[in-house]
Amino acid sequence: MDLQIALILGQDGITNGAIYALLALALVLVFAVTRVIFIPQGEFVAYGALTMATLQTGAAPATIWLLVVLGVMVALLDGIRAARSKRNDRLINILLWNLAYPLLLLAILFLLPLAKLPLLIQMLLTLGIIVPMGPMLYRLVYQPLADASVLILLILSVALHLSLVGLGLLFFGAEGQRTPAFSEASFDLGALTVSGQTLVVVFTSLACITALYFFFERTLYGKALRATAINRVGARLMGIRPALAGKITFFVATLIGAFSGVLIAPITTIYYDTGFLIGLKGFVAAIIGGLASYPLAALGALLVGLLEAFSSFWASEYKEVIVFTLIIPVLLWRSLKSTQVEDEE
Repeated sequence: MDLQIALILGQDGITNGAIYALLALALVLVFAVTRVIFIPQGEFVAYGALTMATLQTGAAPATIWLLVVLGVMVALLDGIRAARSKRNDRLINILLWNLAYPLLLLAILFLLPLAKLPLLIQMLLTLGIIVPMGPMLYRLVYQPLADASVLILLILSVALHLSLVGLGLLFFGAEGQRTPAFSEASFDLGALTVSGQTLVVVFTSLACITALYFFFERTLYGKALRATAINRVGARLMGIRPALAGKITFFVATLIGAFSGVLIAPITTIYYDTGFLIGLKGFVAAIIGGLASYPLAALGALLVGLLEAFSSFWASEYKEVIVFTLIIPVLLWRSLKSTQVEDEE
C-alpha cells in the first residue's frame, strides 16, 4: 500500500464514517429517551434512497401509500379518543397531520412532473414522505408498550425491522438503484482527488451534527428530550409527556435516517435490504459510545468507517466480519469497567 492508496481509503473511510456518525447519534438518542434499540433505523436509510430514486423515474413511490395507511390508523386511534373526550382542537390537529397531510402529498405526487423537478425539490419530497412515518410508527408500535422491558421493546424492533424489509421488497423490488450526484465537481489535493459528492456528504453531516447540538442546547423541545434522557421519571414529574418526547425522538431519528439515505444514494447502489447493514455499523458506533455518549459515538463511527475502508483493501471478503468484531473488545472493556449491576431503568 502506497500513500495514494492510503489517502483514497482514508477518504472513503471518512465519508462512510460521517454517515455512520449520523446514524449512531440517532440510535443513542432513541435509546436514551425511549429505551428502544431502534433496529429499523437502517430501513429508513434504504427507504429514503429508493424513494428519491423512484421520484427521479417520474413515478410516485409506493412509500406514499404506506404513509397514508399509517396516517389513517393513527387518526382512528387518536381521533376516537379525542372525540370521546370532546377535545375538538386536538381532533382537528390529529386529522390535519395524519389524514390531510398524507392525502395532500399524494395529490402533489400525482400532479407534479416528478422526473423534471430539481434535485433539491425531489429531496424535500422524499423527506416529506419518509420522515412522518417515524412518529406514526412510534404511536402504533412502541407507545402502547412504552413501559415494557427493554427486551420486549427489542423484540418489537426486530418485528418492525422484518416488516419494513418485506415492504421494501414489495415497494422497490430486488434491483438496486442509484441517484445522480449532488455535485459533479472534483478537486485535486496533491496525489488525492476529492469528489464533490464526498465533500457534500462530509460537510452536510457536520452541519447536521452541529444543528443537533444547537437543537439540544438552545430549543425547548431539545432540552425536554435531554431531560427525558437523563431522568425519565423526573421529566414526567416536570410535565414533559413521555409520548411527546418519544414522537419527537422518532421524528429526529427518521429524519436522520432518510437524509442519510439521500446522501449516500449517489455513492453506492442501494437495495431494499441495504439499510440493515448500514444501520448495524451505526449501531457498532453507538455501542462504542455506550448508547449514552454522543461524542464517543461519533468518534466510534469514524473508527468504523476507517476500519471498513482499510479492511476492504487488505481482506475485502472479511471486511464486515472485521468491523463487527470490533464490538467484542468494546463490550469486554465496558464489562470490566462496570462496578455494579444497574436496574433496568
